[in-house]
Amino acid sequence: MEVVWKKVKSVIKDRIAKHSFQMWIEPLDLRNDDPDHWIVTCPNFFFKKRVNDLYGKLLAAELNNATGNQCHLSFEVGSKKYANPLNEKLPNPQLPLPNVSIRPHSGRYLRREFTFDQFVVGANNDFAFSASLSLASRRENQQNALFLLSKTGMGKSHLSQAIGHHVLSEYPKERVYYVTAEDFSNEMVQAFRQDSINTFKGKYRNKCDVLLLEDIHYLGGKQRTQVELALTLDSLFEAGKRIIFSSCYLPGDIPKLHDKLRSRLSGSLISQIDPPNFRTRVRILRKKALINNYHVPDPIIEYLAGELTEDIRQLESGLNGVAAKSSLLGAPIDLNLTESVVKNMVRQRKKITIDVIKKMVCKYYNCTLKDMVSCSRKQHFVRPRQMAIYLSRRYTDAPLQSIGKAFNRYHATALHSIHCIERGLKENSAIQKQVAFFNQKLESGRF
Repeated sequence: MEVVWKKVKSVIKDRIAKHSFQMWIEPLDLRNDDPDHWIVTCPNFFFKKRVNDLYGKLLAAELNNATGNQCHLSFEVGSKKYANPLNEKLPNPQLPLPNVSIRPHSGRYLRREFTFDQFVVGANNDFAFSASLSLASRRENQQNALFLLSKTGMGKSHLSQAIGHHVLSEYPKERVYYVTAEDFSNEMVQAFRQDSINTFKGKYRNKCDVLLLEDIHYLGGKQRTQVELALTLDSLFEAGKRIIFSSCYLPGDIPKLHDKLRSRLSGSLISQIDPPNFRTRVRILRKKALINNYHVPDPIIEYLAGELTEDIRQLESGLNGVAAKSSLLGAPIDLNLTESVVKNMVRQRKKITIDVIKKMVCKYYNCTLKDMVSCSRKQHFVRPRQMAIYLSRRYTDAPLQSIGKAFNRYHATALHSIHCIERGLKENSAIQKQVAFFNQKLESGRF
């Protein structure tokens, strides 16, 4: 019977999508040995209902074909694998997790899929990719510091970690540290509290060969951390170590940054990653579909690439959403299903401008456009101004300099306003509600 059951599953595997087979058919087990009454076990009640509804008739038909008889098929909750009628002590069925990530010598884990071969290269990122691979491979060049610049979700973390993976693979004796600027700052504060600052300094200055430092803009205003980092970077540079920074802002756009640290960052090879064009988005989606074993028709891939234009994370989210909905509902991946997933993800960015945001914010804060762009520092003018600058940065593609100019402010002041709202989102419930309100207005198009 086991042979027949395997044959049935093998036939069905060729008839349905691979991800659907892996999710719904592969976990099924055969319980009994009665050739006229086949009992198939499912992990839980929800699973049992979905399998019966989606694939019950198909399983029964293929079972009849394989046996040549009219068999009765039923589903039960349970698992043959761990059935224990004799109440014997069984080994723990919980298996250790596979090695899904690589931990460098210090700091955070590197995501296993963030490697060079998994990175899709296009016109928007070819220079950043080449610079990263060159630095990781120790090719002949005078540059040992790289500054990856892009908006969130464009792939700078992928390239940064790909460098770490490459170094650990090709030069396993080298010590790779992958940390965020926030981690570095928190670790230094903890070292001061525990009177272990010398250990902290020695760790980065003497025991690090490659430093991957993410979100360097976080250090704006943290003078003590900046001084320590600048000294650490001096030591690393003098020793010929490799350093990779990443940020959403240019060194000159980060407010309250120590001159020495700004100089060090500006001396790096600055490599910008731009949003991918349509052809690159198509290639990214095809790559992600191949990695995840999704069978997505080309017209659907092209539709997603045309609609989801914000960043790579949005592309991945859309692709995963389509595959998940198809699998859970047992429905084919077609245009109707894809549109139902995409319609809740696409923002109306083309209609949203800085002027639209300014007018909307003024309306709800009951202030005038003249007051908003004035030099006044009164709180009932400052808050609307900061909110409008924050929303302009989030919902438009305007550079920071243009946003600042629209409010009669320097780009550093505009960046400070953005940071004020971001801090408020973490600490102030009133600001959280206000931002949520404006987000809902802009995303729904009712502004």
